[in-house]
Amino acid sequence: MPGLAPPPGPAPLHLTADIVDLTAALCDIASVSGAEDALADAVATALAPLQHLRLHRIGNVLIARTELGRPERVVLAGHLDTVPLTDPPNLPTRIDPTPDGGAELWGRGTVDMKGGVAVQLRLAATVAAPSRDVTYVFYDCEEVESARNGLGRIVASHPDLLAADFAVLLEPTCAQVEGGCKGTLRVRLRTRGRAAHSGRPWLGENAIHKLAPALATLAAYRPRTVDVDGLVYHEGLSAVGIAGGAGNNVVPDAAELLVNYRFAPDRSGVEAVAHVGEIFADYEVEVVDLADGARPGLDLPAAQAFVTALGVRVSAKEGWTDVARFAALGVPAVNFGPGDPALAHKDDERVPLGQLRDAEAALRRWLS
Repeated sequence: MPGLAPPPGPAPLHLTADIVDLTAALCDIASVSGAEDALADAVATALAPLQHLRLHRIGNVLIARTELGRPERVVLAGHLDTVPLTDPPNLPTRIDPTPDGGAELWGRGTVDMKGGVAVQLRLAATVAAPSRDVTYVFYDCEEVESARNGLGRIVASHPDLLAADFAVLLEPTCAQVEGGCKGTLRVRLRTRGRAAHSGRPWLGENAIHKLAPALATLAAYRPRTVDVDGLVYHEGLSAVGIAGGAGNNVVPDAAELLVNYRFAPDRSGVEAVAHVGEIFADYEVEVVDLADGARPGLDLPAAQAFVTALGVRVSAKEGWTDVARFAALGVPAVNFGPGDPALAHKDDERVPLGQLRDAEAALRRWLS
């Protein structure tokens, strides 16, 4: 109606506020994948006055860089989006006590991964003269298909903005270091048969039955355990889907088995495809999805300095994360951030307040 004021936008972000308050403020600006505009605007507005940073905005990707001429440059990266809210919504955030006398911040994004983004923003605002030049990257659409991933778009269009000696992705790791990540390959095995009435199965060829040797192979498969740069990765080869059949009284003439191979980062995607092709040489194999892993590069000085400065436990990242995109650019990368990854995307997503403070303090030690 004429004369009515537009609804208020989100409250400004105060980057010098306590890390818990800043995390809550970030989470309370809903930013489900594809709808990050309001949060990206708020982050851009908060970063713009910081004279020690050069700010670039490309869509809903924000890149803030120090230009101090340091001999080393590092990247701190995190995504702005979350998976959808629950019904009823698990926002606004709240703080609840825990039985051990601590407290946790509850709500969508507290774990995955606005706690990590809050750490980035606090450091960007309060460490004006870091010991290394820093590139802070905030990107959109991580929680959806890879083609929409904001970091992937920057890798393709502006790789120079991501050039660095080392990168940290602030995905949740319980404030421990998880080095590199495994690669992932999905293939579809296809079998062909001949349809027939199930009352007279000898007149046909059952395509589903032809998958039995592949399933037996998977059940007997012994995956590798591989040491890469001092971290141990456990591979896996698993059936994750099966389809076939056109009716409950028809011998199926076609069937498909979906297989997922999680491979250690000593093996390239091409080598992973060749390995799976050898295992299932008797089948028609279609590559459905492939993403290379990332070596942790813990033998490199930049990575060693990071681990030494933090003084926390180091283990292998057993899943896949966007550190692989940095590895593709020749930048060694690790995962480090507050929050238990087992709680990511869950209705009861929550992060211990102490973990937020510990993660910030650890990275502050490293950059100071």
